[in-house]
Amino acid sequence: MKYLHTMIRVRDLDAALRFFCGGLGLHEVRRKESTEGKYTLVFLSADETPDAEIELTYNWGSTEDYGSARNFGHLAFRVDDIYATCAHLQTLGVTINRPPRDGHMAFVRSPDLISIELLQKDGSLPPQEPWLSMPNTGQW
Repeated sequence: MKYLHTMIRVRDLDAALRFFCGGLGLHEVRRKESTEGKYTLVFLSADETPDAEIELTYNWGSTEDYGSARNFGHLAFRVDDIYATCAHLQTLGVTINRPPRDGHMAFVRSPDLISIELLQKDGSLPPQEPWLSMPNTGQW
């Protein structure tokens, strides 16, 4: 058996791509558009794990409410510098829901409310401000 991908439905494809590609650094691997089915599929992967893909599914013109997405759980990514990653995401307007106070773990949410866990590569960085005293915000 081989793991292929995780699919998440997105309300705004451009916003999702800004978050996953511009924010987290994933890369678009391939795209499929179906005029008959009225949907677009975009497959993304990380440099270190090209075979583990995320499939973004955008259903054209859908008004379906996908809810808060808490039933999904979360996606997890290992990052080289958790502080730099969180700071970069903040510049894109992303709320850091669970700041990396311990220098090891943080949680954010995608534009479609998918929880994203960020884990520091090779252990933890020394705790530092502003993260050390930043409170949790919202849900993750």
